[in-house]
Amino acid sequence: MSKGSCSGGACQSAHAGAADAQARAINEQDDLINRSLARIKHKLLVMSGKGGVGKSSVAVNLATSLAQRGFKVGLMDVDLHGPSVAQMTGVQGLLDTNDQHVVPHVIADGLKVVSMQSLMRETDQAVIWRGPAKTGVIRQFISHVQWGGLDYLVIDSPPGTGDEPMSVAQTVADAKAVIVTTPQDVALADVRKSINFCRTVNLTILGLIENMGPFNCPCCGETVALFKSGGGRATAEKMGVTLLATLPFDPQVVKACDAGKPVTGPRKENTFAGALAKSVDAIVGRLPA
Repeated sequence: MSKGSCSGGACQSAHAGAADAQARAINEQDDLINRSLARIKHKLLVMSGKGGVGKSSVAVNLATSLAQRGFKVGLMDVDLHGPSVAQMTGVQGLLDTNDQHVVPHVIADGLKVVSMQSLMRETDQAVIWRGPAKTGVIRQFISHVQWGGLDYLVIDSPPGTGDEPMSVAQTVADAKAVIVTTPQDVALADVRKSINFCRTVNLTILGLIENMGPFNCPCCGETVALFKSGGGRATAEKMGVTLLATLPFDPQVVKACDAGKPVTGPRKENTFAGALAKSVDAIVGRLPA
């Protein structure tokens, strides 16, 4: 097409038509998102200031514990570059579709799981996406997944305050944040950034979970603090947020998540399970029945 013919308005009409079509598609997806979220009572965004604090294992164990209590629970992994929820829950294979909608994997106690890993044919495939693509898939995880009616949707976000938590905050307006940290200073410095991020985007903070806290040595019984102790409580008090619980470091939890079987044993037999139950009690207690 020549420059002269283009100036006649054909290109402008084509661009306008494409823009209108895109706007209609966005509005249709917004409607699907709103209808899906309307059937979910509580949305929990599990986030952390930095990696390596056990955020995903906390998210998985929280979701599993809620499901074990009889709640209808979904677990959505939006850590698109490093998804680990599928392995931690023992989910295998690709997701199925039903009438142009994605059917989540359903595991023990009816827990519904969706992870980026379940969309990839090669498990070691790298996801090399920028912001708009990541926002798009997060919106699709909400609009095109058959979550059905849920009491809780637990959303595992990647560490930091980038595209993924921002997309969740913008898309799920009534989400509540559960922030995970360890007691060490470097983690606490970053968790303060996460708290300020939530306040900047008007994301309600349910509280802070201190992970990998002090534990009793199985050999001598003495208390061991691998990553110091008390930092989570001090930070919570300084920043004006609730400390939901301190979860002790437990090698059995690592083995359980690697084996795809989170939450190890009843609370009376396992200190981690007991502390996790305390955090779930605190979360359930801070939300409307």
